[in-house]
Amino acid sequence: MGNFFDDLYQKVFKSSEKIPLNHKENFELKELDSEVAENWSYSAEGISVLEKIYKSYAFKKLQVNESPQVHILDSKYAKGFAVTYEEPLTPETFSMLFLAFAQRVLALGYKQVSLDRKLEEINEQVRSTEKFYFKPPLQIPEENALISQLYGNVAIEKITLNNQPSYLKVLATFYSDRLYEDPKPFDEFLDGLFEKR
Repeated sequence: MGNFFDDLYQKVFKSSEKIPLNHKENFELKELDSEVAENWSYSAEGISVLEKIYKSYAFKKLQVNESPQVHILDSKYAKGFAVTYEEPLTPETFSMLFLAFAQRVLALGYKQVSLDRKLEEINEQVRSTEKFYFKPPLQIPEENALISQLYGNVAIEKITLNNQPSYLKVLATFYSDRLYEDPKPFDEFLDGLFEKR
C-alpha cells in the first residue's frame, strides 16, 4: 500500500531530479567600464598584452605555439581566433581585453546589436558566456551597388568555467548573398583590433 502513495506522490510532485542550469539574459555595461577598458587598451600594460596576443596569432599561423596560446578559426564563411587564458593574462586583463576588443570593433565602424550573458551547466561545471554581437551600420542599397559588410558580423565571447577564465573568442562571419560586397580582408580587421594608436 505504501508504494501506491509513494508513486502517486512522485507523479504529483515530481522527483527531485536535478534540472541543469540554463539561463540567458541581456545586460548593459556602465559607460565608465567602457572608458576604463579603452584607456587600459592604450596603456603600457594593455599594449603589452595586445602585442603578445598578436605575436601569438602570427606565430600560430606558422604553426608555432606561444603564450598565451591562440587558436585560429578559418572557414569559407567565418574567420577568427580564440585566446586561451594563461600567462601573461590575469583575471583583470582577461576582462579588460574582452571590453577593449569591443571598443575597438566599434571604432572600426560597427554598431553593437547585443550584449548577453548565458549560464549553463555542463558536466557539473557552470559555463558562463558573455557575448558582444556587432553588425555593420544599416545602409540603404543604391541601385546596382552592393552593400558593404565591412569585415562581416562580429561576435566577441568571454567564456569562464566555474568563475575561472577559460578563453576569449573573436569571430567574423560573412554574408554570401549576392547583394553584398565581399568582406574586407581579415588581416585589416586584425590590424584595427590590435592597433597601438
